[in-house]
Amino acid sequence: EVQLVESGGGLVQPGGSLRLSCVVSGLPFDYADMSWVRQAPGKGLEWVSSMTSEGDKIDYADSVKGRFAISRDNAKNTLYLQMNSLKTEDTAVYYCARGGRSVVVARLNLGRYLDRGQGTQVTVSS
Repeated sequence: EVQLVESGGGLVQPGGSLRLSCVVSGLPFDYADMSWVRQAPGKGLEWVSSMTSEGDKIDYADSVKGRFAISRDNAKNTLYLQMNSLKTEDTAVYYCARGGRSVVVARLNLGRYLDRGQGTQVTVSS
């Protein structure tokens, strides 16, 4: 059984930073492309960032490029998302998801099932 457990969310002021973590089990993490997606209040799921299994290809949504950084520690089966210069529009529930950019975006566009965790709430507010 695949399990993805996110943590690290919270309340932060605009301009602040947070680091999200996602511990993955039940799949060969070393060989898994992984992504972060988010869901803002009243909106659908949005792709945020992806990283290949070996970390040689990284992609970001335009809305977070230059502010967010995805990384992974294969020895710890953990995916990270460092979020800097946070804006109120970054408020959302953040999920880690199994799959790289093309897979995740396709599934989101088609409304298909996406292996993801329970999410962690990020609230950016003054």
